[in-house]
Formats: sequence, C-alpha cells, structure tokens
Amino acid sequence: MANLNLHHLRLFKAVARMGTLTGAAQSLNLSQSALSTQVKALEASLGHDLFERRGRGLVLTEAGRIALDHAEVIFRTAEDLTATLQNAGTARRVLRIGALATLSRNFQMGFLTPFIGRPDVETVLRSGAQADLLRALEALALDVVLTNLVPARDAASPYLVHALSEQPVSLIGRCALAGQPLAQLLATEPLILPTPEAALRASFDAFTGRLGVVPRIAAEADDMAMLRLLARAGAGLAVIPPIVVRDELAAGTLCELARLDGITEGFFAVTLQRRFPNPLVAEIIAAFDLKPDAADDR
Repeated sequence: MANLNLHHLRLFKAVARMGTLTGAAQSLNLSQSALSTQVKALEASLGHDLFERRGRGLVLTEAGRIALDHAEVIFRTAEDLTATLQNAGTARRVLRIGALATLSRNFQMGFLTPFIGRPDVETVLRSGAQADLLRALEALALDVVLTNLVPARDAASPYLVHALSEQPVSLIGRCALAGQPLAQLLATEPLILPTPEAALRASFDAFTGRLGVVPRIAAEADDMAMLRLLARAGAGLAVIPPIVVRDELAAGTLCELARLDGITEGFFAVTLQRRFPNPLVAEIIAAFDLKPDAADDR
C-alpha cells in the first residue's frame, strides 16, 4: 500500500463532515473535480471505497467510517503535538479527563474539585468504557483516566497507575433495620449488588462465603449511581462505599447498617508515560483529596 497522504486525508475528512463534494469544495476553496480526484486517490491508496452516493449526498461506507475515526485521531494528535511543544516551558490550561462510565460521581467531583472555579483552567470530561478510554489516552486525546479497575500491565505497558483513594464498603439501607446483626441482614434482606465482573462483587462473594451466608439478590448494577438510586428507592440493602450515598446518610433517609470489614473500593488515575506531560495532571493528582463531604453522586 502506498504511503498515506495526509493532505488527501484532510480533504476526505472535510467531505465526510460536509456530506457533499460541492459543499466541501466551497469550504476548501477547491474545484469539485480537483477534490474528487484527490479523494479517489486516497481511496486507491487505501484499497477501499470511502463513500457511497445516496441521492445528492455522500455517505460513509464501513471503511469510510473507520478511516474517519483514524483521521480524527491523527489530526487531534498533530494538534496536541504542536500545542505541547510550543508550550513546553509554560503551563497548559486544558485538562482532558476520561472517567469510567460506571464510576462514582462523588469520586469524579472530588477529583475535579481543585480546579473547579479556576479561571485559568478548562477541564474536559469524557466518560466511556475502560478500553475506549485507554485507547484515547494512548492517542493523546486524554491526559488522565479515572477508574476503579487497574488496567493490565506488563514490562512493556505505557501506563502509570496512581492510587488515589481506598474507600471502605458498607451495607446501606433503611434506618429501621439499624442494630440488627450483619449476618442476619445478609441472610434475610434483599441485596443490591455490583455485577459479578466487578472487583467489589468478588470481594463481597468471598466475604459471604466465609460467613456461610447465601444472599438474596434483589438487583445487580455495574453503575454506582444506579446502586445508590436502587437503595434510595427501597429495593434492598446496597453494598457500596458510604461516600456514594453521602447526602442520604446525612439526611437520614438511608443508614450505614454495617461496615464490611476487609472490603474496600480502590480509585485510580491512569496516565501515560510522556516526554511532554500536561503539568496540570501532576497538579490535580497532588491536590486530590476525596473527603466524606464530596459532591453529590448524581
């Protein structure tokens, strides 16, 4: 395959965004025939059609969608390179954070708190699946990823994993049940649990196994915010860190019925080894302190 022509790729990106050769040609100040020729040259070098015509417009083929995704990453990385090297001696003012979609909002707000209200800092927050976020981190589209899942690492891994907080885990539910023994609550009350693939769930299953208790599962969720809402709705007793339901505990609508000794939930920041790191990353990690009065987990 011929070397990729970035000029052709930039023209392709414009056509993909406009949806027509005519509109893209006008925005690029090119003739439509010249633009068409260069897009066809890109298709030839890639070995795939990138567009198909529908009516008067052009739509991306499957190969075209893949090419556009890669083009976005390529040009975003180029912009990041320029901005980073031009400002290597000064602080950058944009911090791009990725957060696992199921992560506690309390934790995310606690992490962001040091920069909230600072006029010299813009924070951009994206959520998604961990694999997608780590790919964005490697593509330099993110500066840091927040997660409660430590990514797999080996000698060649580019990731740096920063342990930010280790929160206790408790049984949270209706205050009328306060004072009952933990084993009785686990054996008789319906429970709201993290899904089986969560590390917290594995720890809880081992905990109940040691007690010889077979729990009654009312609901499972992979989202801490959903676990909180289910507990607030009275669906059962939730196995979660108390910080997730800070407001409900303070208001007395829910109570911490028992601490699950030996079970904790870890929270981490994942960064990439970079020659020109964003200095705001080190600053926010150093400033981070997740306290019980962190923001509401909505």
